[in-house]
Amino acid sequence: MFQPEFMAFDAGSVTLNVAYAGDQSRPLIVLLHGFPEYWAAWREVMADLATDFFVVAPDQRGYNLSSRPAGVDAYRAKHMVADLAALADNLSPGKPFVLAGHDWGASVAYAYAFAHPGRLTRLVIANGVHPWCFQKAIHDDPVQRLASQYINKLRDPAADERMVEDGFRRTLRMIEGFSRADWMTGEVRAGYLDAWGQPGALPAMLNWARASPIDVPEPGAPAASTVLDTIPPETMAVRMPHLVLWGEDDRALTPSCLQGLDRFAPDLTIQRIPGAGHWILHEQPEAVAAAIRHFALPR
Repeated sequence: MFQPEFMAFDAGSVTLNVAYAGDQSRPLIVLLHGFPEYWAAWREVMADLATDFFVVAPDQRGYNLSSRPAGVDAYRAKHMVADLAALADNLSPGKPFVLAGHDWGASVAYAYAFAHPGRLTRLVIANGVHPWCFQKAIHDDPVQRLASQYINKLRDPAADERMVEDGFRRTLRMIEGFSRADWMTGEVRAGYLDAWGQPGALPAMLNWARASPIDVPEPGAPAASTVLDTIPPETMAVRMPHLVLWGEDDRALTPSCLQGLDRFAPDLTIQRIPGAGHWILHEQPEAVAAAIRHFALPR
């Protein structure tokens, strides 16, 4: 199994555990994991891309070996964006880089792209969603609303204990519910159990859901206005070339999540990958790496 090198990076308010591989003279690509993963979500993709990039995959705040600040407010997107900005400015000062995000990591990647468009050469999202498109899909698409009810379960204060019980049984079951999980071998599973078992890790990870402004009404309930309704659309623009990799068998995110994305991303490529689901990074890492390489390398 591929093993990168590691460093502890002081981002100011937190210390990030950062996996990295490849020659630092090559173009930088930063890879952001989602819930309930950690840097190893990108392990196989990292191994492939390290031949052409300097590949960096941090444990985001709250996860695995990175810091776990107290309180829900510490997990609002602006803080993760600041963590990423500090890391990128240290590794690639003054030189734009490639950013990729999956799942909840996509929310951080989008937020960084909105705030720092001049720092990115390319933005890659793998089975993740633009915030405006996601909120609209939850409100307007009954299938997506039903699929997103897990967010309310994660926000429940009782989830801190529920997701840990019986050897993280419910956390593992959630992974299996989003798409096939035959990639979860004994060695991979042990790595996840170790990451989730770090003191205070699960409550910190759950705070990401609690801090999110996304409104998830119960099926059939009226939709509430959200902070996203007050944000000017131009502040949610993706101003760099944008690639979305979409595993078509995703049971957590429906295709309605992509509707309207071209309104925000004029230079948009959507590449649908049959036979892959929500855990596309594990299910088809070779296809993900090939697509990123083709999109991101200078030609």
